[in-house]
Amino acid sequence: MTTSTESPRWFTSSYSDNGGQCVEVAVNLPGIVPVRDSKAPGGPVLNFRAEAFSAFVAGIKAP
Repeated sequence: MTTSTESPRWFTSSYSDNGGQCVEVAVNLPGIVPVRDSKAPGGPVLNFRAEAFSAFVAGIKAP
């Protein structure tokens, strides 16, 4: 896994409609996509390989 000194820039999906029950992701880190609970920004973070996260999103979007 690639390490970086850059801080994650967190965002939620535009589909979340600011409902407060969201996950946040950061896509500015090379090779990884960290994911966290928007209700607990200081809580645990799951780090996914970028390729795995892309495949996950593609699977969700597939009809």
